[in-house]
Amino acid sequence: MWQELLSALALVFVIEGILPFLNPTGFRRTLLTAAGLDDRALRVMGGVAMGVGLLLLYLVR
Repeated sequence: MWQELLSALALVFVIEGILPFLNPTGFRRTLLTAAGLDDRALRVMGGVAMGVGLLLLYLVR
């Protein structure tokens, strides 16, 4: 189980690193836009992302 968990975490790091590697200016712009959002909007976006991730995990498994 630990190997699968660490493999999944490694894939998260790889995927998270793609955008700043390919387009650092666009990534910076996105971060600045996100920094200007209020807490509620960030929570909604995080909740939607977690929901999509859980749904995808359920469909794959």
